[in-house]
Parts: sequence; C-alpha cells; structure tokens
Amino acid sequence: MMLEPAGWEALRLSLLVGVTATALALPLAIWVAWLLARRDFWGKAALNAFVHLPLVLPPVVTGYLLLIAFGRTGPVGRFLEETLGLVLAFRWTGAVLAAIVMGFPLMVRAIRLAIEAVDPKLEEAARTLGAPEWAVFRTVTLPLILPGILAGGVMGFAKAIGEFGATITFVANIPGETQTLPSAIYVLLQVPGGEDAALRLVLWACVLALGAVVLSEWLARRVAARIAGT
Repeated sequence: MMLEPAGWEALRLSLLVGVTATALALPLAIWVAWLLARRDFWGKAALNAFVHLPLVLPPVVTGYLLLIAFGRTGPVGRFLEETLGLVLAFRWTGAVLAAIVMGFPLMVRAIRLAIEAVDPKLEEAARTLGAPEWAVFRTVTLPLILPGILAGGVMGFAKAIGEFGATITFVANIPGETQTLPSAIYVLLQVPGGEDAALRLVLWACVLALGAVVLSEWLARRVAARIAGT
C-alpha cells in the first residue's frame, strides 16, 4: 500500500493531530467526567449539554464557530496570537483544536460511564480511613476506570483521525499543513482517476483505526490482569 509523498504527509499529519489531540484532551475529559458522575452543582445540566453539543451540531457549524472564536480576528484567537504567538486558524494546531472539540464528548461519555460503574462505597471507605479526595481518586477510582479511560482515548483518537467537517471549515485543506487523511481522500475523489490513490488512503485509515482498537484491547487486558492480581 505505497503512497505518494502527499499521501504520506497526510498520514503523518493525521497521526500527529490524533495523538496530540488525544493527549491534550484526555486529562480534561477525566476531570469533567468525574465532575458529572460524582458531583452535584449548580449548572451541571448546562455543562453536560455544552460538552455534548458537538455531537448534535453539524460539524461544519462547529468548525464555523471555532473560526469565529479562534480565528485571527476572533476574540480568543487574537488574544492567543498577541500573548502567546499561537495561531490556530489554517494551521495544524487548529486541526488539533477541532479534533479535541469533536472527540471530547465521546471521551467524556466513555469515562463517565466507567466512573458511574464504580461502587461509591469503595470510595467512601477510603474517605473514612482519612484519605483526601485526590488520594481516593488515585488509589481507588483511577485503577478501576482505566479500561474506560482507554476506551475513551481510542474513541477520541479515532474521531481525531477521521474528523472532516469541522477541520476543513476551520483550517481549510492545505497540503502539508492541514490536509489530513479525510481531506486528502476527499480531494482525490474529486479528480478523475484518483480512486486508486484514495482507496490506498482509506486502507491506511482502516489500519490506523484497527491498530488503535487492538492496542486498547491489549492494554485493557493488561490492566484487568493487574487489578485481578492485586
């Protein structure tokens, strides 16, 4: 399944965006999932709706909202450029942001279900022994929800490498800068005779997705065996 240089570049960029987006989003997803699963507070329903909003909005709408807010003339984008020198619109970093926004609800959902499956009595027992909240989470909750975290990470990664609508709206389709696998496949399908090259990219996308699932299953089994051993 040899690719042309542009295809390899799209594959490299997709991996870069997927890994970066997953690594950046996962800690925040764990915290938000824990808040929604274990805490009652004013505005909880609003937070839950906001987190899951990208799932119900058309991806193009989400991308347009990102462009308004994080574009070079947008309020957040202008602030980031003036203070940190960070430009998101039409850059690969913007593709990472779009992937985070689109994959975040999937990650939160998977991790929240894992937290809700943990018996609260186990956490309460640790608190009665004097353990602070962070220690309860680290020693009791976290080991039990690791399979859910892995599942959320895989879902976020898969969404990141497959994201198209929000990405192309926010950062366009610039070869070597923002052209990921879905964008490259779309371009090839618009060119007569590009079906073979598009098919090769599709096969590579399948390899990436299946590889992530296999790795997740292997890690989940290792975690389950470790928990059972302890």
